[in-house]
Amino acid sequence: MLAIGIDTGGTFTDFVVVDARGVRTHKVLSTPAAPERAILEGLAELGFDPHGAERARIVHGSTVATNAALEGKGARTAYVADRGLGDVPSLGRQDRPELYDLTPPPLPEPVPEALRVEVDARLDAHGAVVRPLSADGIAAVVGRLRALAPDAVAINLLFSWRDDAHERSLEAAIGEALPDAFVTRSSFVLPEYREYERGMATWLNASLGPRVQGYLERLASTLAPTPVAIMQSAGGTMEAAVASRRAVNLLLSGPAGGVAAAAHVAREAGIDSLLTFDMGGTSTDVALIRGAPVLTTTARIGPWPVAVPMLDIHTIGAGGGSLASVDAGGALAVGPESAGADPGPVCYGRGGRTPTVTDADVVLGRLPASTALGGHLALDTAAAAEALEALADEMGLQGADRAVRAARGVAALADEHMAGALRVMSLDRGIDPRDAVLCCFGGAGGLHLCGIAERLGAREAMVPAHAGVLSALGMLVARPERQLSRSMEASLGSLDAAVIDAGFAALEAQGRAELAAEGHDPASIAAERSVDLRYAGQAFALNLPWPGTAGSTATEELERLAAAFADLHRARYGHELDAAVELDTLRLRLQAPTPALPDLAPGDSGGSGTPEAMVDVAGEPRPVPVFERGGLAPGTRIAGPAVIVEETSTTWLGRGWRAEVDGRHNLRLANFEENG
Repeated sequence: MLAIGIDTGGTFTDFVVVDARGVRTHKVLSTPAAPERAILEGLAELGFDPHGAERARIVHGSTVATNAALEGKGARTAYVADRGLGDVPSLGRQDRPELYDLTPPPLPEPVPEALRVEVDARLDAHGAVVRPLSADGIAAVVGRLRALAPDAVAINLLFSWRDDAHERSLEAAIGEALPDAFVTRSSFVLPEYREYERGMATWLNASLGPRVQGYLERLASTLAPTPVAIMQSAGGTMEAAVASRRAVNLLLSGPAGGVAAAAHVAREAGIDSLLTFDMGGTSTDVALIRGAPVLTTTARIGPWPVAVPMLDIHTIGAGGGSLASVDAGGALAVGPESAGADPGPVCYGRGGRTPTVTDADVVLGRLPASTALGGHLALDTAAAAEALEALADEMGLQGADRAVRAARGVAALADEHMAGALRVMSLDRGIDPRDAVLCCFGGAGGLHLCGIAERLGAREAMVPAHAGVLSALGMLVARPERQLSRSMEASLGSLDAAVIDAGFAALEAQGRAELAAEGHDPASIAAERSVDLRYAGQAFALNLPWPGTAGSTATEELERLAAAFADLHRARYGHELDAAVELDTLRLRLQAPTPALPDLAPGDSGGSGTPEAMVDVAGEPRPVPVFERGGLAPGTRIAGPAVIVEETSTTWLGRGWRAEVDGRHNLRLANFEENG
């Protein structure tokens, strides 16, 4: 069957097509106002008719949820809570992002006071009913919501993770009374304790739900009968119909594809530790892979916490389309504003006037004038040079080479921004970047790989095959998946392992049923159990695999788990406590197999050739060879400086670096000056 991965980015929409003949890639400019337009345009250019007889599987990564959250363009959402607790989303945790800022700016309130609706019902900490939810109470909530006429409703009741009967009753009544509203409840979105974090996840799901649901329904109906799966933030996929109810699980949909593909590449290449950066047109996403991608439940989107499981990805506003300017103090600034897809960088010839990082790469010669972005978009090098000259004048630079000098500054500042983000994922977590392989992807990543590696002191780097569209490729190697959780909050010593097994069994039955409904064979679904543990009185937990050792007794299971927690706590924090260990949350990952794919290595695109381009090397223009990547056979070695071009990306191999093509057609880079 034909498999198509589609990643919608801020500037380009990327396509990877895999069939028995091999791999094809394609790029079109994104259409942010209606992302499905670019998808249909790209499919048409690839010659695929979704309504035709050819069977296909489409997996899509979308930025619709991310952009709506960051731009504050969510739906008008009412928040239903227990009496006296409607203010919780505004109160938050009272954390101060800047500890010593005495006049912090106020954060916007997620839920205006007028949209807070309280219900007179209550459970206690054990899930027992303190005040029942009466018919009159439901009617009062419904009446208030009818008067408010919100686009979406988020229901978050205290201790609903213990017993969600009240939430389900309200959901049914509100859904019947407001059939056009998007209604969601916390026991569906995140059945875990911590009311604020659970409430924010539910509010985000409701706020983003109408836009995401509308987009996915339009896309699915347009592509029908071809099925569409969506990439989740945790690195697995789910069918579009299911994803339309879980907008909060799609906040890192696009970036997750790149990390999933990078993990696949690392396994094939035998690399244990990988630092990745995905440099697109609008932003750069960085991540750490140590054997497998790292998940987190403490991520944030803008100012809001997102407690659903997500790949641990750090994002900054630095990409090929990041705008360069001079600030009020006369200093050069790059980003976070971006030229986007329209008008895009000046060199795209679509009306842009402000220079970008991509324009700097063009002026420096790293992106040769003959390059056709995505295989079809010619570069306007004269316009890029003119824009950089104007920036140089603002900077007060003099001389005929002032545009090149300004371009050096833009590229260097962009490199430092991205190196700083990579330090957050490495040095800030006690990991030496010199012990990891630095891996780049995204259309602009290869142009800045060597510069960033030098700033980090990294000795090895890699540009994977299909690097320019690696996130789209990741959609195809990701497995259909469900991430399920349930808080228990009990002392480990007071629990029987059978109770924990029963909790896992209930989650597993739910997840297997959902995956089976998508057409996956229940017998082929793999389950991975883990638990969050903490010492009594602690606010944060550590995640450990559930032992589940065959032949062991319940007591042995729990003792083994407590000992493993003590070892991990000591390794992470340098000490252990003489305190009871509590089980915080059960976590379950269910994965169905990925449909079989052929060899993903690119085919030979013909002779490599060695034309030359004038490139700024260490402050001096000089001719350097230009290689066609598709013509480089495994084992080929290239010494920098050199430019390596392909249809979807370009790699600048700096002076002092050497590249070798491995057996999977990845470019493996080494700094031979650093390595001696």
